[in-house]
Amino acid sequence: MSLRQHFSRGLLHGGIALAAVTSTLILSAGAGKSEVLYTLTTQCSLKGEPAKACIVEAVNEGESTLYRHKIAGNVMTVRVRDQPVRMDLWSNDSKTWSSLTRSEARFSTNTVCFNGTDLCVVNPNYLNSVRQDRAALMKDRDHVMVHFGSDGRIDASCYDDGCDVVRK
Repeated sequence: MSLRQHFSRGLLHGGIALAAVTSTLILSAGAGKSEVLYTLTTQCSLKGEPAKACIVEAVNEGESTLYRHKIAGNVMTVRVRDQPVRMDLWSNDSKTWSSLTRSEARFSTNTVCFNGTDLCVVNPNYLNSVRQDRAALMKDRDHVMVHFGSDGRIDASCYDDGCDVVRK
């Protein structure tokens, strides 16, 4: 099973995009088609604030998947694009996409975060499935991070203390 297929399977079981452990994702509904993959009620936080109730909706849009995080009147949308994998955040102000700088997961807190703590989602179902399905890769790991370059492509990934090096 490819990482993208694993990623997809995890999403369908109530997961949120975890680019830190994926490099490919194929969700094919066909060009121009839109399909809601799932809706998840969970906890999210913005800018490091305490977590609040939120709803995450995953929508397949051709070769991209959109994750709409509805949090107390705010909507934050993360887009995952295929080949090569890229992740973007929608700006409600400028009405444009901008590349994420990083995506990370912390298993001990069951969280997936984007651009530091700009947007974090509590998601134990998905992270537990990653640990189970990727046992050898995730053994004794707590923190996994992917850094995106200026072109939006993954240019570094790390685990645990190695992430301090990537942040420099």
